[in-house]
Amino acid sequence: MKKILICDYESALEENYDITFEALKETLGEDFSSYDIKVVAFTSKEQLIKDLLDVEGLITGFLEVDEEILKEARHLKCISVSGVGYGNIDCDAANTYGIKVCHIREYCTEEVAEHTFALIGALNRHLKFYEKDIEENKNWQYYNISGGSCLKNKTLSIFGYGRIGRRVAEIARGYGMRVLAVDPFADSKEAKQCGVEIVTAEIALKEGDVISNHMNLTEENRYFFRRETFEKMEKHPVFINVGRGGCVREEDLYDALLSGAVSAAGLDVLEAEEPDLEHCRFIGMNEVILTPHSAFYSDDSLEALQKISGANLGNYLKGNYDDIFAIVRECAS
Repeated sequence: MKKILICDYESALEENYDITFEALKETLGEDFSSYDIKVVAFTSKEQLIKDLLDVEGLITGFLEVDEEILKEARHLKCISVSGVGYGNIDCDAANTYGIKVCHIREYCTEEVAEHTFALIGALNRHLKFYEKDIEENKNWQYYNISGGSCLKNKTLSIFGYGRIGRRVAEIARGYGMRVLAVDPFADSKEAKQCGVEIVTAEIALKEGDVISNHMNLTEENRYFFRRETFEKMEKHPVFINVGRGGCVREEDLYDALLSGAVSAAGLDVLEAEEPDLEHCRFIGMNEVILTPHSAFYSDDSLEALQKISGANLGNYLKGNYDDIFAIVRECAS
């Protein structure tokens, strides 16, 4: 019997995958009954290699799947990533071993954009400080921290002007913010019509009062935000990362927060997908808000996530390539 594996870190596994199973059943048709489909939590790299030995299709959101794993997965035909980003998959190795990688181009644009501004607003209005001061110190005083200023007329620098970046820009314009964006693939004329200026990274870093990362992780932008980058932020901005943890060198961000080079940070992702919270240096900092990679999370987005990732894999295994939502271009040759 042919096999499909749904595998992720235990903290990332859903309570059930009924929607994924239904999508696979719909796309595989009569072939669905010929597949043994298992849902397992990741325990170790060695165990994952064993689990993949005779598997044709893998669905995962966050697992780091490198060449060591892929070269042993001799029957693997397709990895369906249940998400937009696919930096956790070694696409070069996938190409080498003839494994296609599918992902989802869009499913949580509104959720992530709203989460971005929830973090920006909370940090700009010092909500974490006030909540802690009231609950722990029983202080009902607004002047225990600097009042700061409103977002109107401030500059938002967006790194990654894709669907989410464009929606964030639209919301920012509603606040009356000036919006800069950095993206080598962006259409500057189209952006200008939306009130957004496409600029170099140097200008965006220099002029941003708020800097928000929405880039997919690539080898080119891994640790893009590091000591040298933070030193170029002349306005001591609020820094937001709802993109990928690997885009930020955490040690350097921590130092930038201590020095005041960055005034505050809202982080939905950290370098590790399953971080060691007992030793996380950001915990307890009034100027930092952490959320557990939850920017995408809503009932609607979860339904779309499961449906599309299941359909992508089913369509690939069935040979209905034109019906696949998106094949990663790096793995498409």
